[in-house]
Amino acid sequence: MPARRKPPLARRGRWPLPTADWPDDDATEPSDHWTGDGTGPTRAAVILPWSRFGHGVADHPLGTHEAGVPDRPRAAEARLAEAVGLCASIGLVVVHEAILPLRIRRPSTLLGEGQVSAQGRELQRNGVTVVVVDAMLTPVQQRNLERGWNCKVIDRTGLILDIFGERAATKEGTLQVELAHLEYQRSRLVRSWTHLERQRGGFGFLGGPGETQIEADRRLIDERLVRLKKDLEQVRRTRGLHRSARKRVPFPVVALVGYTNAGKSTLFNALTGAEVVAKDQLFATLDPTMRGLGLPSGRRVILSDTVGFISELPHELVEAFRATLEEVSQADVILHVRDAAHPDTAAQRADVMKVLDDMVADGTLDETWPSRTIEVLNKADLLGGVEQVAVRTNGVAVSAITGDGLRALALAIDARIAEGMDVVDYDIPPEDGARLAWLYQHGEVVERSDSDTNVHVTVRLLPADKARFERRE
Repeated sequence: MPARRKPPLARRGRWPLPTADWPDDDATEPSDHWTGDGTGPTRAAVILPWSRFGHGVADHPLGTHEAGVPDRPRAAEARLAEAVGLCASIGLVVVHEAILPLRIRRPSTLLGEGQVSAQGRELQRNGVTVVVVDAMLTPVQQRNLERGWNCKVIDRTGLILDIFGERAATKEGTLQVELAHLEYQRSRLVRSWTHLERQRGGFGFLGGPGETQIEADRRLIDERLVRLKKDLEQVRRTRGLHRSARKRVPFPVVALVGYTNAGKSTLFNALTGAEVVAKDQLFATLDPTMRGLGLPSGRRVILSDTVGFISELPHELVEAFRATLEEVSQADVILHVRDAAHPDTAAQRADVMKVLDDMVADGTLDETWPSRTIEVLNKADLLGGVEQVAVRTNGVAVSAITGDGLRALALAIDARIAEGMDVVDYDIPPEDGARLAWLYQHGEVVERSDSDTNVHVTVRLLPADKARFERRE
């Protein structure tokens, strides 16, 4: 397995801040199997706890209500396939998969004793060194499973964080990932590891008990978190300046959102002619990208590609990537890209809608976002073409691979932007060519009549452009 980049604090183990008094005799503590022994790819297992009501940890069905389709839970097989895809995206070789019925959540191991024992035998037989439990584990559950199976255990949150840590390319992305990692690791610093209870010597003439390892680790993490949050606040201010600069050259912003691997980057490339990395891989895009796009009306817009959403996105990442999601909040049009050919497309839609609703709840996104949203049903080529895809009244079926339906999508974007524009009339003196040129540059002139005394124009303008033009008078 090739060497992977790591954030400043190693992600491989549970202990982000090792010290000189690291225990050498803790035979019961899990060893670091995350990167393997260097002789070959890491052999992994994916275990999905599942209840009859849907995902066992969520305790409620991840259903949708769409165009007459009743609410239904996400399919266990599709959820397991997604977890396997997440593992494969960072080079883990999955040699064992299991869906385990979850009747009750046990505080010690989440799973039942018989399930832990049976899986332990399978893991040993397959030579597994990393187990991904597709659920949210408490620190105690994680520790007990590692002891019971004698291998590294990570939960869904830890897996997604590791993927983000490997994919982040820009300075901003690296800061955001490190912040999310530290907040997650801080929650793992509980008194469930014996070495964390050991004390360091005190300082000064009187000595004293000093601080325990857990206190020292938490203090160092807190100090780093403060610095990271200051750096990210500077990133947000910089983004605000860039956004203000774009408003001075006012092109409407169109943001792509959607479930991971729905084809957003492929659609982005197909519309703009860009060469953004687009792979059949979960979370292939992490850092936002913007390009100019010409619409059939002649209007220019800025198209923004964003990170994909996923069910049960770790709350650490939702907070850490708020600066990225702010691009969505400022968009004039939101394209919700869906994988129309995916068996769980309705449940994926519900997951995306939940993230956007959460953004409304915390004030990141305004409540009018549904009126600015166009649903794009991508991968229509896998269903026999755009004519075979049933769309909602505000939806468009496309195939980013073949290009089928892209013009209809561009027309829909044009129409949605026009809906948000004001139609106004102005009388401009013939000698004032600068103001007339400004209207042609920033608006859409619907009608024009010239006379000896003035030029009468009927123009369609965005509300912000209308205010700017009238301030020039």
